[in-house]
Amino acid sequence: MQIIYAYIKILDNKDEMTQEEVFKKLISHCKEYGFVFPSSEIYDGLSAVYDYGQMGVELKQNIKKYWWDSMILLNENIVGIDSAIFMHPTIWKASGHVDAFNDPLIDNKDSKKRYRADVLIEEQMAKYDEKINKEVEKAAKRFGDSFDEAMFRQTNPRVLENVAKRDELHERFAKAMNDNDLAELRQIIVDYEITCPISGTRNWTDVRQFNLMFSTEMGSTAEGAMKVYLRPETAQGIFVNYLNVQKTGRMRIPFGIAQIGKAFRNEIVARQFIFRMREFEQMEMQFFVRPGEELKWFEQWKETRMKWHKALGLGDHKYRFHDHDKLAHYANAATDIEFEMPFGFKEVEGIHSRTNFDLGSHEKYSGKKLQYFDPELGESYVPYVIETSIGVDRMFLSIMSAAYCEEKLENGESRVVLKLPAALAPVKLAVFPLVKKDGLPDKAREIMNELKFDFKCMYDEKDSIGKRYRRQDAIGTPFCITVDHDTLVDNKVTVRYRDTMLQERINISDIKNLINEQVSFKSLLKKIAKG
Repeated sequence: MQIIYAYIKILDNKDEMTQEEVFKKLISHCKEYGFVFPSSEIYDGLSAVYDYGQMGVELKQNIKKYWWDSMILLNENIVGIDSAIFMHPTIWKASGHVDAFNDPLIDNKDSKKRYRADVLIEEQMAKYDEKINKEVEKAAKRFGDSFDEAMFRQTNPRVLENVAKRDELHERFAKAMNDNDLAELRQIIVDYEITCPISGTRNWTDVRQFNLMFSTEMGSTAEGAMKVYLRPETAQGIFVNYLNVQKTGRMRIPFGIAQIGKAFRNEIVARQFIFRMREFEQMEMQFFVRPGEELKWFEQWKETRMKWHKALGLGDHKYRFHDHDKLAHYANAATDIEFEMPFGFKEVEGIHSRTNFDLGSHEKYSGKKLQYFDPELGESYVPYVIETSIGVDRMFLSIMSAAYCEEKLENGESRVVLKLPAALAPVKLAVFPLVKKDGLPDKAREIMNELKFDFKCMYDEKDSIGKRYRRQDAIGTPFCITVDHDTLVDNKVTVRYRDTMLQERINISDIKNLINEQVSFKSLLKKIAKG
């Protein structure tokens, strides 16, 4: 095979931009290339609601397929359902959402802007972390290879001072959240002189609770209408169907039920692009286990879910676990998998040991027995539940932010490229005729028409080859093939690799196998199943 070295040295300048600049460019890129659009944009938009464009919907579908196949294909004891968005309103009373699904809200009197009190405090803690990391970075540059980061963190006075401030704040914050002490949350904001980002003042109202559920009415007349809710999570649809699935599927504990679906939350402050939206999509799996075995399964699912994320190859250092300071009313253990977004480490997935709260509560409110008869133990019980819950939109954002690169090339040119995992890329292969004549478009179309049954392809004959490559780089297409005059003679094409920009000549008959090996979900799933 002939390999053409188009460009060898690539300089990545992503680190030269501030994270805020990267995020702004990413948002702009998402719109420019058909990934994400502001919803209702011709009517000036709708706050914190977004539409997925032609490229975004393909990436989103691939993310969902990766999750679904990892759950359903790799686990004989996990099955899927699709429950309704509208459910009986008593379900949300039983689940605790009517009484306890609240966020602490605070207003700044000068800017008239509303904030989540807990988020303001968490951002203050993040500022201490940022100061610590800056001290470490400066020292690392100053001392070079001889720098001992661990020793520096343990001995540097400025680092220790900021660590002490952060730890003190964290302790107060965790206690206030666990005690549901709204007055203390406000006092923390006052004591740490946290200002409004808009007005720059500290003129705060009291903290009060705000329920996040959207409500509407179901019925033909106003008098006979019943108040119902748009579901704030998909989990309850699984819980109320657990016995239906168990009996019809002859499932034996331990077993799981998976679901992908829309959820809705009336967020106080919806921001950071698609990270926090009012309409979003969840991928949730509820795993039913024997009482007393839940913490063992909790640890196992933590390991499995982290493996699922890291298999994408976005960088192991970008992930971390974050144990909850405040446990939800239903949990006896909870942790988040956080990913390093352009605006810091943020939750993309939650793993919770929900005990038997949900099933026990639904049994109480419905008056129906929801117990499972365990043939091995010869007894009935309400199962305990381990939940894995991941936001599709947050996963989408984490992948896009990790993939976005601006590169300066050795020849002085530059390019924007999305280094998406090949299996998730919206378009797997672009097919180009070198010129729009001499039968080359016909040959290119012939190749594409054969390959389109195997993966998403795109045909492009407009502009120079260089410009066509750049367009495909910008949407993350891992492979481009060019049909030239030699192709008509030797039945070979030039394949160009997105990340390295290397090119090589291959037989037309080898294209399918070459690309299929890289874009198949099988290799990702094998990484998860291994071990």
